[in-house]
Amino acid sequence: MAAHSDEIVRGEDGVGRCFWCAGDPLYRAYHDAEWGFPQRDDTRLFEKLCLEGFQAGLSWITVLRKRENFRRAFAGFDMEQVARFTPRKVESLLQDEGIIRHRGKIESAIHNARKALELAEERGSLSSYLWSFEPPATERPARITLDVLRKLTESPSSRALSKDLKRRGWTFVGPTTMYALLQAMGMVNDHLDGCELRSKAERARRR
Repeated sequence: MAAHSDEIVRGEDGVGRCFWCAGDPLYRAYHDAEWGFPQRDDTRLFEKLCLEGFQAGLSWITVLRKRENFRRAFAGFDMEQVARFTPRKVESLLQDEGIIRHRGKIESAIHNARKALELAEERGSLSSYLWSFEPPATERPARITLDVLRKLTESPSSRALSKDLKRRGWTFVGPTTMYALLQAMGMVNDHLDGCELRSKAERARRR
């Protein structure tokens, strides 16, 4: 990347982006096309739920670099297929060096797949359930600066979502993990002020 400031990094393509995506083409592609952009497909939303759980305690780039391996190992995150994973499959996944080999997180993904199917049956889709927690405008900061973003580790909406999922028996769905989900699925747009992708994400949300 070329010129930079604390918050916005301007790359060789002349585009100003959030500082955190500098230095890795995979991170930049994720920033430019996914993060903060609305997602309503149940399979992709279930994937994001699972991967945010796997990310707990780790950096997101670690998960992102393993995402294709995760997709292969978890049947493309098809909820019905993952829900049928057996204890023998868990042992197989624990030997897979391409993913994060954490028994609790692997078992959580399988358990949550079963819970996601229940939710989809009850609410019509996983998407309709998750988007029902979209925060009101009054909950959102007027501006997204680096100082604001550092404090945005959870929100009333992420706490409400976390509480409801836990009530339904889900695991690895704490309020901080759920706020990261809201960012990843584009329910909130936390691209920094000055990032040229912020307005693009906002237009996608309005559509």
